[in-house]
Amino acid sequence: MRARSFYDPATSTLTYVVFDPDSRDAVVIDPVLDYDPLSSSTSTRSLEAVEAWVRQEALALRYVLETHAHADHLSGSQYLKRRFDAKVGIGARIRDVQKEFKDVFDLPARFAVDGSQFDRLLEDGEKFSAGTLAIEVIATPGHTAACVSYVIGDAVFTGDALFVEDYGTGRCDFPSGSADALYTSVHDRLYALPDATRVFVGHDYQPNGRQLRYETTIGKSKEANVQLRARTTRADFVKRRTERDATLAQPRLLYPSVQINIDAGRLPEPHANGRRYLVVPLHTASAPLGPREKID
Repeated sequence: MRARSFYDPATSTLTYVVFDPDSRDAVVIDPVLDYDPLSSSTSTRSLEAVEAWVRQEALALRYVLETHAHADHLSGSQYLKRRFDAKVGIGARIRDVQKEFKDVFDLPARFAVDGSQFDRLLEDGEKFSAGTLAIEVIATPGHTAACVSYVIGDAVFTGDALFVEDYGTGRCDFPSGSADALYTSVHDRLYALPDATRVFVGHDYQPNGRQLRYETTIGKSKEANVQLRARTTRADFVKRRTERDATLAQPRLLYPSVQINIDAGRLPEPHANGRRYLVVPLHTASAPLGPREKID
């Protein structure tokens, strides 16, 4: 198994093309649809780079896999599905996230919250094949309730659960997020993998301006992760993670991203005037965002 990374600096997101060099079977994990919030416009620049490389390498794309419904970038899964006739898969608990955000966005009654927008809902412990690629699903909730990691060969793709050791883990303050659940996901589940397991992360924020890193190992993470090592206690992690989350601003693409991603990366249907619209909740004194909201 080999993995080719694509980095989106606007959202610090890593997309992976994972493939069997012999059979040429492949999956894409966490593709990015570019979005400019100032002009409220999308582009397929990042997706075109992935598409071009897949075609250049003569790969057969079987699946587009999401580690979760991202809150910081729009999913490009539908673009790749159309280009390659691939299936879109995500963790089965996406249904919980859909139910949570259907009310937030006041989505119409016809919006399904059964995960049917996706081609495949993946259960914890499920093993499936993408051509000759054997994939195992590990539920790793905490960042969101629906987060999963994918074990492929000697590697695990952890999305926002576990980052490179000098950055730590994903935040846990989104609806249905839980620092306690993330401790279990990382410490008890991911750290149970062999130390030599390669870890491919969903983001790299390049702390202190260092060069891009997207790969580490389970062993290095257990020894040196700045937030959660093998010897870190649950109480200490939950306390520190919760305190850190309380200082973080909301992701700038939170509402566009989640709104589209819970619908499997589909853009909103056009209105009668032919335009598509995103919903952005207005937080006022009577309907606040939360304790960190500031009213000017």
